[in-house]
Parts: sequence; structure tokens; C-alpha cells
Amino acid sequence: MSTSLGDFSKAVTEVIGAVQASVVGVGPAGSGVIVGDGLVVTNAHNLRGEPAVSFADGRVATATVAGADLEGDLAVLSVDTGGSPAVAWSEGDVELGEVVIGLGRPGGRSLRAGVGFITGLGLSFRGPEGRTVTGALEHSAPLAHGSSGGPVVDSEGRLVGINTHRPGEGFYLALPAGSELKARVDALARGESPRRVRLGVALAPPRVARRLRHAVGLPQRDGLLVHAVEESGPADRAGIRRGDLIVSVGGTPVTTVEELAAALLATGDTGSADLVLVRGVEELAVAVNFDQAAASQQGSA
Repeated sequence: MSTSLGDFSKAVTEVIGAVQASVVGVGPAGSGVIVGDGLVVTNAHNLRGEPAVSFADGRVATATVAGADLEGDLAVLSVDTGGSPAVAWSEGDVELGEVVIGLGRPGGRSLRAGVGFITGLGLSFRGPEGRTVTGALEHSAPLAHGSSGGPVVDSEGRLVGINTHRPGEGFYLALPAGSELKARVDALARGESPRRVRLGVALAPPRVARRLRHAVGLPQRDGLLVHAVEESGPADRAGIRRGDLIVSVGGTPVTTVEELAAALLATGDTGSADLVLVRGVEELAVAVNFDQAAASQQGSA
């Protein structure tokens, strides 16, 4: 048993030693990771003007923001990385129970690391701009305050996630470092702003929707109740009204804000989405068009 524990401890120490030079501090209380020559990835909520980036060798350099996705809580910084190595990206998906190591260099202070397991996949959380961020992974590696923006790596030291959010005293959530995240990072590094579709509606909580439909004698249906409609927004232009119940998007049933966000994201660059609504007892099919101006705005679903 002691030999097995010793081997495990040695393996963890070796991974941390191989990755530590890629982990940086961002600003007064954040972390980040080098992903290329002159490029650092961090969380958008760590940005404070032109942030200072602190490296493992003690050097501090002022960075410029190459691109930021405020709603997705992701940012790419352009900074002189001074030959510090970039982390290697994982080429596969993580699995529940997989051993991972979370790292951070909070505000440029000493390196912090913790070992844990992947405890959840495909989770959602509220980003700093209030929009739902979907597809997060959860891990149990204990990390110090200020580790957000730092990397989560696998047993080979390859990047599998960017630490982003810890709800209360729970486990850390991270953006999974798959092909989708790499494409976002590449786009931000080029200075390209993200484009997201939005309906332009406010939604009532499911319990309120059930209570309101029951109060007026309508049969119960699973869905999202429209509480308000933004004037001249995509939903308004499509004829969606206050009191409508959204039951599906693109053929996918939606019963939570997270499911709605994921369904809208799946529309990609099509510029439109087919919704099914319930108005009273009548079921309606509605096509919502997202023009370029609406798609590029940031806001809630």
C-alpha cells in the first residue's frame, strides 16, 4: 500500500513540476495559464484595465486584452511570456472519476495546487454578466481563493479545463478545454468578438409558471413562461407575447433556462430558430430570426 501511495505522490509531484512554469498570476487576485507564445488565458472576471501578469520566475509584465468574452467568462491576454512554456491541450474528453490537478497562482503569489476527481460533466452556472454558461465540468481539487483562470490538468499534465467558478463552498467548476474552447481562444486571440443569439425575453421561474397557469385554469405543461418581451427584440419581432409558454427550440424540449441557453447555442450561425409555444391551450410554431445586430448584442436569454 505504501509503495502505491508513494508512486501516486511522485506522479502528482512530477506533473505539477512540469506544468508550474505555465501557470501565471493575473491582476491582484486571479490566475491564468500560458497557451502559446505571448498568449495567456484567464477568466474575464479577472480583468482590471491592463492587468499585470506574474510569472513563475518572478517576472511581472503588463498585458493587453487581445479579446474578452464577458458572458462566457473567458479572456485572452497578449503579453511577453519571456520563453515560458505553454501548456499542452488534451486531445480527448475527461470522464467522471478521472484524477485531475487544479493549479493557480493567485495574484502572482506562490503556486497553489490540489488533486481531485472529475465529479460532474455538462453543468451550468451564471456568468459574470448574468448569462447562463453551459457545459462546465466539476472537480473536487481543493484550490485557494484566486485560482479562477488557472488550469485543470490530467495525469499527463495536459489541459482539460480552465477554473472559473466555485458556487458557495462547493466544488470548482471549469470550462472544459475541448475543441470548442480552443476555437474560442483562437478567435479571441485574433481580436474577434463572440456572437450569441438572444431572444430578448424575461422568464418566470418554473414554479411561478405552474402557479399562474393553474390560477387561470390552464392545463399544466412543461416549459418556460415568458414574463416580459423586449420591445423590437427577436422575440417581439416574431410575435412572442407575455404569457406564452416556450416548450421547445429546434425540436428540443426546454424546461429550464439552462436547456434554453443550450438549445439557442445549438442554432449556431443559422440566424434563426424554430420555437414551439403554448398560448393558452393552443400550440403555436414560431420562427425567430436573429439579425446581425441582435446576435452580436450581449444580454440574458
